[in-house]
Formats: sequence, structure tokens, C-alpha cells
Amino acid sequence: MTFRPIVIAHRGASGYRPEHTRAAYELAIELGAEAIEPDIVATSDGVLVLRHENEISGTTNVAFLPKFADRKTTKVIDGIEYEGWFTEDFTWAELSTLRAAERLPGIRRGSATFIGGGGILRLSDLLELIDAAGRPIILVAEIKHPTYFASIGLSLDELFAAAIKEWATPVNLIVESFEKSVLGRIRARGIPGQYVYLLEDEGCPPDYVAALGGNAPTYASFLTDDGLASLVGEVDGISVPKSLILRTDDSGNVMGVTGLVRRAHALGLTAWVWTLRAENHFLAPNLRKGTADAAYGEWETEFRMIMATGVDGVFADQPDLALRARASGAEVGRPA
Repeated sequence: MTFRPIVIAHRGASGYRPEHTRAAYELAIELGAEAIEPDIVATSDGVLVLRHENEISGTTNVAFLPKFADRKTTKVIDGIEYEGWFTEDFTWAELSTLRAAERLPGIRRGSATFIGGGGILRLSDLLELIDAAGRPIILVAEIKHPTYFASIGLSLDELFAAAIKEWATPVNLIVESFEKSVLGRIRARGIPGQYVYLLEDEGCPPDYVAALGGNAPTYASFLTDDGLASLVGEVDGISVPKSLILRTDDSGNVMGVTGLVRRAHALGLTAWVWTLRAENHFLAPNLRKGTADAAYGEWETEFRMIMATGVDGVFADQPDLALRARASGAEVGRPA
């Protein structure tokens, strides 16, 4: 059989518009993305909203609004201390008054100056956009910090299941999280779709840390042959950073690919990779052009190298470029 990896618009077309905004999602649809990935967090009144993190000072104008100055606080989330403003300290009515901002203004100046990005969206708003697209689009929903949210009385699995149950089908939904336990809870609520475990190249899963403390397994332990085998039957696939797919030398230059995708496929697991980005800032030294971080480098070389592993899907900030790279290369065979 032949296989063409699904191109997933990472937080919308976030290489061109402020991430998670209506403009970013609409552009992703216009550019031909086959799937769209939102990050999902919650408000104090249980509304699911789309933000990369629940701390929102870097992606909204909240820090410039005197009326919300008293909401600034410090919290420890998944073992890391953050200072700022957090979605769970606002009602949806309050969050809806904020304006979105570009998270990487130094690299994406065009997006940073884009007028019309709009405000924060709810999950329900994105579902309406997908329904209006006129063609099938897969929702790849990332559930963020579920153990933390549960600790403050906000059950993301319950809220997500309630929000998605009338919309989801086995073919239009993929659910992913860095916490495997929440995937099991959502599936147990009868939500159809694929369930994908996000794995880092370092650290430990927060749900295991909360339950086991210092005895928590590392993400790396799930990437061994035995670790991958232990996931069979619990999840449908894994999603990993490109650093686990691209083989590099001591200087960080890309020299080839690893066998991770092949090993996952051999066990019947799907494999997904994040994040494809065209700018020099995100590319290996030997794939950069010039010295400007914002300039595009040899992105197509990297994109095609990753796709050639037979990966099931790629997350891309510039989905049109990922589609172009896919079209310019031969289809890749993968095990049935």
C-alpha cells in the first residue's frame, strides 16, 4: 500500500497568523490543511477555550488591561512555576473581551502586525468553522494539563466529552495529550476517534508524577521497544517531536533519520511528528540559509526527510509548505 502523511495545521496556520485565532484557522482551511490542531484549556466557568497554555500573557493583550491587573499571579503547573494570567481565573465572558497576539513576534513579524486576528476562541467556535469548510477536516484535539485542571475542580475529560459527543465520529477526531490517563478517561466516556500519546524527548508525564512522585516513569521509557509494546491496546499511536525522528551529529546538523516510526508501525501504532516550521530559527544548522532567524531555510529538505519515514501525520505551522513538500516527493510505503 502507499501512504501520504496527513498534514495538520498546528494551532491553525500559525506561521502566518496569530495561533489559535479565527484568522489562523480560516487560513489553514483555505490553504488545504487536512486536519487542524487546537490546544484546549478551560475557564473558571468550565468553557473550553483554545490557547497554547492556560497562561495567556504572551498570546493576548491581558497584561495591558488595568481592569485585570489584579489577576496576575504565580502558579506551579506540572512542576514548573509560571507568573502571569491564567484562563482558569477568568470567566468566558471576561476572556471574550481579550485580543489575541502573536506568540513569536521577533520571528513572525508579519503575523505580529496582522490586523484582524480577533480574540480567544472556544472549542465550539472551531467546530463551527470546520463544519462550514465544505470538505472533511479532522480535529486533532490536544488536552492540556488535565491533572492540574482536575486539582482545581475542572475535569477536562468530562468537559471535553460533553462538548464533543454530538460532533465526534470515528474518522473526524483524534485526541492527544502528554498525559495518557486522560486519554483513557475520554475513551471510557464513549467518545469515538483515535487516541494518541504525546511523548517528549525528556521529562516525566505529569499524571504519573502526581500518582507516583519520584517513581514516575520517564517519557523516554515509553520510547524503548518494551515501552512502545506496553502502549499497544492503551493508545492508537504516539506523537513525538522531530528531534526524535531526525538523527543529528554533535553540532546539531541533520544526518538522517532514526528508526522510531518503523518501530512504532511494527507494533501497529501510528506515529505523528511535530512541528514542521520553515524558519531558520527552527532548523538544524546545516539546513539554514543566511543568519536571520526569521528567514526561510532548507525547509523542504527537512520536511521531505521526515515524511519519507512513513510517518502518519505531520504538524506544520505553514501547512501549505508541508503540502508542497509532500506533493514534490514520492508516496512512501508503510507496513499494513
